[in-house]
Amino acid sequence: MWRWIRQQLGFDPPHQSDTRTIYVANRFPQNGLYTPQKFIDNRIISSKYTVWNFVPKNLFEQFRRVANFYFLIIFLVQLMIDTPTSPVTSGLPLFFVITVTAIKQGYEDWLRHNSDNEVNGAPVYVVRSGGLVKTRSKNIRVGDIVRIAKDEIFPADLVLLSSDRLDGSCHVTTASLDGETNLKTHVAVPETALLQTVANLDTLVAVIECQQPEADLYRPLGPESLLLRGARLKNTKEIFGVAVYTGMETKMALNYKSKSQKRSAVEKSMNTFLIIYLVILISEAVISTILKYTWQAEEKWDEPWYNQKTEHQRNSSKILRFISDFLAFLVLYNFIIPISLYVTVEMQKFLGSFFIGWDLDLYHEESDQKAQVNTSDLNEELGQVEYVFTDKTGTLTENEMQFRECSINGMKYQEINGRLVPEGPTPDSSEGNLSYLSSLSHLNNLSHLTTSSSFRTSPENETELIKEHDLFFKAVSLCHTVQISNVQTDCTGDGPWQSNLAPSQLEYYASSPDEKALVEAAARIGIVFIGNSEETMEVKTLGKLERYKLLHILEFDSDRRRMSVIVQAPSGEKLLFAKGAESSILPKCIGGEIEKTRIHVDEFALKGLRTLCIAYRKFTSKEYEEIDKRIFEARTALQQREEKLAAVFQFIEKDLILLGATAVEDRLQDKVRETIEALRMAGIKVWVLTGDKHETAVSVSLSCGHFHRTMNILELINQKSDSECAEQLRQLARRITEDHVIQHGLVVDGTSLSLALREHEKLFMEVCRNCSAVLCCRMAPLQKAKVIRLIKISPEKPITLAVGDGANDVSMIQEAHVGIGIMGKEGRQAARNSDYAIARFKFLSKLLFVHGHFYYIRIATLVQYFFYKNVCFITPQFLYQFYCLFSQQTLYDSVYLTLYNICFTSLPILIYSLLEQHVDPHVLQNKPTLYRDISKNRLLSIKTFLYWTILGFSHAFIFFFGSYLLIGKDTSLLGNGQMFGNWTFGTLVFTVMVITVTVKMALETHFWTWINHLVTWGSIIFYFVFSLFYGGILWPFLGSQNMYFVFIQLLSSGSAWFAIILMVVTCLFLDIIKKVFDRHLHPTSTEKAQLTETNAGIKCLDSMCCFPEGEAACASVGRMLERVIGRCSPTHISRSWSASDPFYTNDRSILTLSTMDSSTC
Repeated sequence: MWRWIRQQLGFDPPHQSDTRTIYVANRFPQNGLYTPQKFIDNRIISSKYTVWNFVPKNLFEQFRRVANFYFLIIFLVQLMIDTPTSPVTSGLPLFFVITVTAIKQGYEDWLRHNSDNEVNGAPVYVVRSGGLVKTRSKNIRVGDIVRIAKDEIFPADLVLLSSDRLDGSCHVTTASLDGETNLKTHVAVPETALLQTVANLDTLVAVIECQQPEADLYRPLGPESLLLRGARLKNTKEIFGVAVYTGMETKMALNYKSKSQKRSAVEKSMNTFLIIYLVILISEAVISTILKYTWQAEEKWDEPWYNQKTEHQRNSSKILRFISDFLAFLVLYNFIIPISLYVTVEMQKFLGSFFIGWDLDLYHEESDQKAQVNTSDLNEELGQVEYVFTDKTGTLTENEMQFRECSINGMKYQEINGRLVPEGPTPDSSEGNLSYLSSLSHLNNLSHLTTSSSFRTSPENETELIKEHDLFFKAVSLCHTVQISNVQTDCTGDGPWQSNLAPSQLEYYASSPDEKALVEAAARIGIVFIGNSEETMEVKTLGKLERYKLLHILEFDSDRRRMSVIVQAPSGEKLLFAKGAESSILPKCIGGEIEKTRIHVDEFALKGLRTLCIAYRKFTSKEYEEIDKRIFEARTALQQREEKLAAVFQFIEKDLILLGATAVEDRLQDKVRETIEALRMAGIKVWVLTGDKHETAVSVSLSCGHFHRTMNILELINQKSDSECAEQLRQLARRITEDHVIQHGLVVDGTSLSLALREHEKLFMEVCRNCSAVLCCRMAPLQKAKVIRLIKISPEKPITLAVGDGANDVSMIQEAHVGIGIMGKEGRQAARNSDYAIARFKFLSKLLFVHGHFYYIRIATLVQYFFYKNVCFITPQFLYQFYCLFSQQTLYDSVYLTLYNICFTSLPILIYSLLEQHVDPHVLQNKPTLYRDISKNRLLSIKTFLYWTILGFSHAFIFFFGSYLLIGKDTSLLGNGQMFGNWTFGTLVFTVMVITVTVKMALETHFWTWINHLVTWGSIIFYFVFSLFYGGILWPFLGSQNMYFVFIQLLSSGSAWFAIILMVVTCLFLDIIKKVFDRHLHPTSTEKAQLTETNAGIKCLDSMCCFPEGEAACASVGRMLERVIGRCSPTHISRSWSASDPFYTNDRSILTLSTMDSSTC
């Protein structure tokens, strides 16, 4: 029972043995001796709480906060001893804070539960009792036989039993797991491949013995029959598989980092400030206690005639009395710790998070998706980001490849509307040029070759031109591992654009997105790949079907960086077609236009296109016999097979004839380059972490602006040992040190990264910090998380943000301080497990530069203001003890004590923290450098904290001693000679304090709305009205009413009114003077932006802030004070943005301001 309870609370996971035995279809032995192993169910859990652990876990997390724990102690002290104030004054606010926070966090976790239920409730079909049974995904058990149809996602890790194909093969994509969009082939277990019906599978009796699941996606996955949860079935009608790993034991789930409570830098600063204030509180209590006993050392003050001690008090222990008095002073001053700060912060975060969802600039119309907030606790962290870690596929790119250009025999072509258009003069003419070159079908008709009058070409050259293009595109159509969908039309006709041979009807699935784009391009040009079997590849050239016998495939590997096929043409010729990176193909070529092609490849690369070179070689019969023999020996070798195959491939792929090169564009998402550049301008470093191959990742980094062409690209790849990795890191560090001018970019792969992090973390981090951009490729999901953790724990402790769209990005999203999920095409795992979800990468700029900036400014001011107003509140209480012999007499009525933070001063700061816009949103977005003004938690630095604290103490001294000067000597301030008492004195101090701290909030407000006016002036009015009613009526439910008629009596005195106005002006005038000098002598970029015109079309930020050209800034005091306050009225703002604005030309945000005529300036 105890173990079950611990498991339900999440403290004791079920025991796992080293191996697991799985009985297919759960047919267990009937001898009665076997005890089945227990496996977890197939539920995916991304939530934090359950019904069982919500209360203890949530209370534990909340009482980790210093203020909550402190007020719990104070509440218990008030219950145990006689204290000056009621336990309700501490217990009620504490209960309110805990309840509101629990409701907010429970609601957010309820949303996660709903998201999990959507996944766990997905319908699946399971073979049970001789038929297909429809059930929910969460009900799949280990051992169940599951049927998956085409385009469905695997609900668990399955071992493939059979497919609709006789060979038992199927094709899957794993884009949501590792980011790769290529098609992977899996083969069923030979013994079960023929069991293609439910009836046959129902008779299957089999046992699977396997190890416990591992998280690493790039280790060998075991048999080729293992299908991973999250992958999608493609190009196969249906398959049957047996579940071997379910739920949180699948590879996808194991790559989720365990959820932990994320805490923002602001919250950590709050805890630090609370500890400082706790020290101040304890110091005040100790000083008061010591002074009390010092004062009572004189007998006349120890037991005066009007306050005789009881016998019990005289005989009590002095130590116990000292402790009791200390605790009493602690309770008296405890309001210096603002417990209401936490509930206000929680409300601000929760309500403020709705602005992100309401922002129409973060809405993607094509997919009908708006931004989502899964965790509102980190809103202000969006304004503190120093590192952005982003996935590539689906995050920076659209996950689509498009053929753009090619070079054939030294001549460049562009594809425009399905036609190849040559660039520059033809090889045969220095003057003329081909106006266009359409599909190869047009090449057979010379009338389609429009030439200028000076263009002359012989029939031999025309035939040669056709042959060159024909051979080039045949190489493209044959040198690949592309598969074709089963749904296809029998094609007849004489051209590629016949209705029954439209390339759009052929659905290609490729081993890489580049291959798919190239095969589709060849089909548009006129050479259509029809399909393949084990031995033949069919190509239709201008309607004529040709069959090539597939002899050998020389697979791609990262060392050779190329792949080849050997085919037998219909004529009987044996040809090798090779394609690969220019660095691996060009050195192997002995013929063709090598130099021209090299120049073209460089030109393609400068455009950010992904390039491949195409070459071929003819074999004589004797050469092929030797090659075939060597390949067979290498493939059947029992030892060193990989090395022998590599040697044979090197022997075959030589003496090539270069045909040309291709250029494919990995289509970037809209405005990715501008967004990355804006992040750089804001002082944010961008790292790209991807599971893609090295070449692909570098190409995309160049095209999206992550790497610049002028950068010196350093590489740490293919490292085999610790010593080799260390030496390479030292060389890179030396290169960076020797060259201080050139910017450096670093490329590192997953294997080398593992070696670097094992023994050489400091050296690796030093290299990374000195690089402008870092690209990590072939990264396993947990490696991504480890890299982010390495940056998080570095000495600078920077704030990190991770962006991704797939299940392979979940671990890094959960590891980073802020996790952003892209709602992409490959499932919603990332969006469900993220803190925020957006539809496109470009939305990141507004999320950080506008929302992040506002949230941080608002909450930083909120935190400092709360400490300020509580210092103002309690310091007079401390000073009052010097005038009442430290008798623990309270200065304020208990109702005022309770309502000060809850009612009288709470709404102005709450509305400020929701609506404040110190700079126009469009200015913030167009000037990313303003983001630097708030970086590194500058507004919550110790310097700023001390300023607000000293300001609070100075205002408190003015409140107390100003009131004391008024009625300290002569307490009769009324015409009838009636005297004021201590409650009147305390009420005077309290009244000045409420007015001052409220007007102080008004001075901090830059963006005024009717709501701000309502709560600011309404709070002051409410205080007066409440005090009049509270003190003007004898309330029957109150045991004693110290405040009866006190407030009315106070307001009857003209001297009191004069003192209130004088003290308020004195307090705030000093603050205004400081702001004047700060803004004139040391203005920040943000303060300058508040005052200057912008190129985006804002005529001015406030009519009072505009200056005629040449006029001095301080020409008038009134205008200068407006500048100091920085106030911007919504009715004075122009929104006439120009169409050339770099980001959002139509700002439809919830933050949008109203219009005005520029003449008001």
